[in-house]
Amino acid sequence: MADGQGVGEVRVAPDRLHAFTMAICRADGSSDQEARLVADHLVLANLYGHDSHGVGMMPAYIQNTTTGRCVRNHHAKIIKDNGAVIVIDGGVGYGQVVAKEAMDFGIERAKKHGVCVVGLTNSHHIGRIGHWAEQCARAGMVSTHWVNVHGHKSLVAPFGGAEPRYSTNPYCTAVPRKGKEPIVLDFATSQVAMGKVRVANNKKVQMEAGLLINATGDDTTEPGVMYNPPFGAILPFGLHKGGGLAVICDLLAGALTGGKTHSPRTIKDGTDIVNNMLSIIIDPAAMGGTQAFEDEVETFITWVKSAKPRPGVAEVLAPGEPERARKIDREKNGVPIDTTTWQQLIDVAAKVRLNDTEIPKIAA
Repeated sequence: MADGQGVGEVRVAPDRLHAFTMAICRADGSSDQEARLVADHLVLANLYGHDSHGVGMMPAYIQNTTTGRCVRNHHAKIIKDNGAVIVIDGGVGYGQVVAKEAMDFGIERAKKHGVCVVGLTNSHHIGRIGHWAEQCARAGMVSTHWVNVHGHKSLVAPFGGAEPRYSTNPYCTAVPRKGKEPIVLDFATSQVAMGKVRVANNKKVQMEAGLLINATGDDTTEPGVMYNPPFGAILPFGLHKGGGLAVICDLLAGALTGGKTHSPRTIKDGTDIVNNMLSIIIDPAAMGGTQAFEDEVETFITWVKSAKPRPGVAEVLAPGEPERARKIDREKNGVPIDTTTWQQLIDVAAKVRLNDTEIPKIAA
């Protein structure tokens, strides 16, 4: 049970954390390229402050590669091709690999057709969805993404429900800006990502009120209700609005793509983390024109940020700016990792037979 007093933390230099994560993947059998993509993704999530989607996922990943629930060194495959509409099978390969390849396909098609609708199905955990939207933005593309999750027990209660019926079903949109970082809106449709519950549980701290319910449907601040029976649930954000968007994410990402929804057909008791994602990638040149688009984006964002801040607020921020501020801080001061998660990383490094002398050297 979380006692509210918490555990300690370590601060790890980003390059050390990256090297340690790569070493674990390579020792587990991943190619150098795959190990690098996984480490790039997870460490960047930590740098942005999304520790729920950072290196703390590695124990679950290695558990799944060991059992075949995540297939090492697998690549995305187009299984349906209609030109501007493609469906891609991830083959439960590492999401950090197959989602990148899916976006590569989509960007190429969007440049050719002006737009590409990409259905990515049957991928192992694709992590922070903003990562894929940022990939599209770097190519000058606007993109929007709906994601669902299946393969494990339900986590999130529908609006008004006292028991879970789906997972955290994220939504994301990114808008590129000329010469500047993109606007990135990326959030789970639950009040909190499951990974953040894991972090709180590892830290042995209570969560804020209004995020979780227990098995009887009553409010609780105890993260252990998601790990110990009788299980509780995470609440949707924004009451009926977030609950409704979560349903849409499952229907678009799961049903429309052919990748399956979270239902009794796909629920398992194990540790599967299967993602499906519907992405729409748009070339601004094919619509109002690139120059007009870029000008209007800057005009609007400047107007939004010019609003007088409320008392206690330093400045009005655009979506994506808080993450980039955290990245600057963590690059300078190191990535904070609670000692429970850090020990789990040390343990998984030993599990994949990293040399006992290499572990402290790499992870120092």
